[in-house]
Amino acid sequence: MQSSSSALESAAEKRVMRRERFWREIEAITPWSTLVAQLEPFYPKGQGRGRPPIGMQRMLRMYVVQQCLGLSDEGIEDAIYDRRAIRGFIDIELAREAAPDASTLLKFRHLLEAHGPTQAIFTAINEHLATQGLMLREGTVADATMISAPSSTKKNRGTRDPEMHQTKKGKNWFVGMKAHFSADRDTGLVHALVGTAANVSDVTVGNDLLQGDETDVFADAGYQGAEKRPDADAAAWHVATRPSVRKQWKKQPRIGKLLDYIERVKAAVRAKVEHPFHIVKNRFGLKKVRYGGLTKNKAQLFTLFGLANLLIAKRRLFAPHAQGAS
Repeated sequence: MQSSSSALESAAEKRVMRRERFWREIEAITPWSTLVAQLEPFYPKGQGRGRPPIGMQRMLRMYVVQQCLGLSDEGIEDAIYDRRAIRGFIDIELAREAAPDASTLLKFRHLLEAHGPTQAIFTAINEHLATQGLMLREGTVADATMISAPSSTKKNRGTRDPEMHQTKKGKNWFVGMKAHFSADRDTGLVHALVGTAANVSDVTVGNDLLQGDETDVFADAGYQGAEKRPDADAAAWHVATRPSVRKQWKKQPRIGKLLDYIERVKAAVRAKVEHPFHIVKNRFGLKKVRYGGLTKNKAQLFTLFGLANLLIAKRRLFAPHAQGAS
């Protein structure tokens, strides 16, 4: 893309701001041409009368900024006018043109949600990482995280979102959805993702997260019995022992210490999945669902976890032996 005056102005500064460095990293590690090819069949071609559509890569970049910062459609429009680093990333020069408005981005999001290309984006990013030798999949860690939804009924309908359900975790009740995913044991890169209502148990989704070429699967106690289900694969499941059972080991100190050590080893392997959680929930700000219904929120999850994979793989992608992002 051509350099805008804002980009040249930024380059002239002696100090690169942290947010500018972040967008430069996203720019460098994202396989833009691959993602554009995935979206091309669904994007309007602008035939006939009327204003031609805004360039697809510009809309994709605007959507990426929105998801990374957790902004509303109106919020990202305001941010473009307010922040030079964002304008440089999207390649908008306000002296020549206006920024795409909120309704334009809304239509773009609806296009992604209707045709399912966010899942294709997630797959394309993983295929790109696989060409760098980063998606091994021989050992997998399965886990799930809760994403809360507003529990209030003080809205026009007077009800909660009907697709969001409640579940109990420990002594607390939650309303919302779950993101079930599996990550590579060695790199922590997410290679499978399923979004469900919060009341869907982890074990029922566990085998859907496997790719078929895993030899070992590590999971917490919520996946007890996954290897016995009808859809079970040949992979060996290493599931955490329930706390109630571990308490009984104190009655046999010798064997109990050994079994407890094994549990700590399994927990150290499972800790790999905490990195994607951290990026999606803390860096991208997904503490609560942003949209109504499962379809829109699942589409967003594929985008966020795909971007999280790129950030996790950033150091390896920038290594001298790594191939450049297209």
